[in-house]
Amino acid sequence: MAAPALMPASAARAASNGAATGLTSGAADARLASFATTALIEEAQLTPKPALVDRRGSGAHRDLDLDIMLRSAQALEPTFAALSRAARHGTPSAILRTELAQIGRAGEQTMLRATGGSNAHRGAIWIVGLLVAGAAICEATAAMPLTPVVPVGRPLTSPASDGASLRSAAAICTVAAQIACFPDRFAASTDSHGERVRQRYQVGGARREAQDGFPHVIAAGLPALLAARTNGAPEDAARLDALLAIMASLDDTCLLHRAGLPGLQAGQDGARRVLALGGSGTVAGRAALAELDRRLLSLNASPGGAADLLAATLFIDMLVHRGTGGSQASWKI
Repeated sequence: MAAPALMPASAARAASNGAATGLTSGAADARLASFATTALIEEAQLTPKPALVDRRGSGAHRDLDLDIMLRSAQALEPTFAALSRAARHGTPSAILRTELAQIGRAGEQTMLRATGGSNAHRGAIWIVGLLVAGAAICEATAAMPLTPVVPVGRPLTSPASDGASLRSAAAICTVAAQIACFPDRFAASTDSHGERVRQRYQVGGARREAQDGFPHVIAAGLPALLAARTNGAPEDAARLDALLAIMASLDDTCLLHRAGLPGLQAGQDGARRVLALGGSGTVAGRAALAELDRRLLSLNASPGGAADLLAATLFIDMLVHRGTGGSQASWKI
């Protein structure tokens, strides 16, 4: 039976958010959607990632390649805009949670049509989509005016302070977590790979990550990204180190689904080794990264959950980070 129609949460208090961002609501929604799409594209293109789709090939995925990932990301831009539009003048609530879930499920169907049935970004729709909603609410309420964002690969030369960046990132993640804690009233019971893994191994998965306030973004991905930049690492190496920092502690349900506990252990141990050797920008670290790639490929295991959280990290970074210089390594919660 079809779910009953819901009045959009945004309709109750529709108004311009110009005081917070200087943009009309429509332009602000389009901007957030563009950032989210860019984050997915940049995550997919980042190379070399261990056993993940990148510019080299398909990694451990037989049904995905870079072209499919890019088509999926581009097809999802209207979904992210709709998520922002629904959340912008609402507040975290069960009604908003349900409305966002309906938009997300429609986005999944859009993704599947664009990819010929391949599940390229289902987890990212949930993770990044919630952060889009959180950012829209923060913008509209002026809870934290988002700092300007620059074109891809061209950071500003005047860095924001750690404190301002921290407050912005924390505000977005906190609001997104509040939304995630409400139930989706019309969600069908699922028997997905992720759900079976969560039950078998008693791990939280993407749902718990969101409800806990995205700790692997705030306490792993962002600190690693900023520390690597501060230490002079090239941007690709800094982003790879962010991915590895996430992998080092994440109970990645994709690794568990594909290779069980041995796969998870291989991913975590290998990521820690690369970082212990100075990160992906060093000769020793790059050699250890190549070994991690070979090990995960031999297990047919891919850290897809960590990849989704890297995309979330890049999205937050685009919103709140104004440069690659300065004392950024202390960004922690």
